[in-house]
Parts: sequence; structure tokens; C-alpha cells
Amino acid sequence: MAYETIRFETDGSVATITLNRPQVLNAVSVKMHEELRGALKAVTDSRAIRCLVLTGEGRAFCAGQDLTDRAVDGAKIDFAESIDKNYNRLIRTLRGLEIPVVTAVNGIAAGAGANIALTGDIVIAARSAEFIQAFIRIGLVPDCGGTYYLPRLIGRARAMALSMLGDKLPAPQAEAWGLIWKCVDDDKLKDETRALAQRLGGMPTKAIALMRRAFEASIDNTLDQQLDLERDLQLIATKTEDFGEGMRSFIEKRPAAFKGR
Repeated sequence: MAYETIRFETDGSVATITLNRPQVLNAVSVKMHEELRGALKAVTDSRAIRCLVLTGEGRAFCAGQDLTDRAVDGAKIDFAESIDKNYNRLIRTLRGLEIPVVTAVNGIAAGAGANIALTGDIVIAARSAEFIQAFIRIGLVPDCGGTYYLPRLIGRARAMALSMLGDKLPAPQAEAWGLIWKCVDDDKLKDETRALAQRLGGMPTKAIALMRRAFEASIDNTLDQQLDLERDLQLIATKTEDFGEGMRSFIEKRPAAFKGR
């Protein structure tokens, strides 16, 4: 498939999707949604890909919705249908992948772009990157899971203030607050992301996908419910090929050769 608004590349077990509309700070268009769906289907269909990196080209990760890409008059567009068809579908697909997802935030991440970044299992950002809940600037509510992830990651007070004020949150502060895993010097972002993705791609990725399910459920579960879920997910993990390999390698005192199966 030929892509115009993204780049889709693979390197061994790692796939990288780069949002590639730098002239508009990688703002999301209908065409980009279509191409993202195609790339993510290729990721899902591949048995070789075991880690996904999502990043942006140029000085932005993603500036959110391209407001010039469609009519913004509420009388001319069904916003609920558009969100369900495009953004909600994108977030659900990313969170449903059975491989780890790394988002490498190379610059500005605003509006929907900020919350798409937060879908990563591990979020790493350039030191110059900024996260902006820009929705309030045009009279909108955070979407793309922002109202779900923000209070869980940084607490209600900070989530409300960021969303109501629309202020910039620099990457070092985002790291200090626990919004992201790590910020690194700009010139080290690509190398650190590559090393991280390659490491994850060699791990028992089925277990990582199960781990994601457990952590996401833990916020709303009671302790008893979470213990039951851990038991059930552990049972699934013990039936994977990687569990068998992990046990053999431990007994044989050698590095494990996981296959993500």
C-alpha cells in the first residue's frame, strides 16, 4: 500500500509508523486516518512484527485534528459519527494490539495528538516536546481517551487544570508528574527509541499484551476482582510457547529466545 500522509517501515521485529504531514505539524486528516487503518491492519496481520513505534516527522508529533480538512460547522458534520469512525477506532485499535506500543514524542503533541501519544504502553519524549490539551481553545472537550488517561496518570487536579487552561506541559514536567515514562535529549530520541523497541520486540510480547489488560482493569477493580483477573491472565500466559521457552532457558541457564507466541 502506498502512503501519502504517513510512513510505514519495518526493521526486523519492529514496525514504525511516522505521521508525515510536517507542513501542518502532522495534523490528522481523513486521509491519514485511512492510511493509519491500513498500516495497523498490516501490523495486526504480521507474525513477524512484535513491537510498534508511533512517532512524527519534523518538529511536531501531532497537532491534533486538521481543522482545514473538513467543515467545522456543527450543522454540516456529524461529530459523533466522525469521532467513532476515526479517533475512537484508532485508540481502540492501538490499545487492542497484542504487541507493545511505544510512542516517541518528537515535538508538539496537542489536542488529539497529545492523547494519541498517551495510548503508548511506553511514552518517551524529546526534551523539547510539549503536551497541550488544546481542546478548550476552540470550545471542545478532550477526546481520544484524554478524560480517561489523564486523571489516572496524573490525578484529577492536574488533569482538570491542564484541560481547562490549555497550557503547555513541557516534557520534563510531564516526566516528573508521571504522565510519560521518560524524556531524553532531542538528539538521542531516535536511538533510545530504537533500542527500546528492539528490546521489547525480543521479549515475550503475548505476556506484555496480557499485562496491559491487567493494569488497565486494575483502576476500577476491587482487590478480589484483580486477583481473579491475574489468575485468569496467568493461566493464558502459561499456555504460550514463550512461557515454555522461558522455563527451559531458566533451567538451562541461557538467554531465552522468545518468539511472541
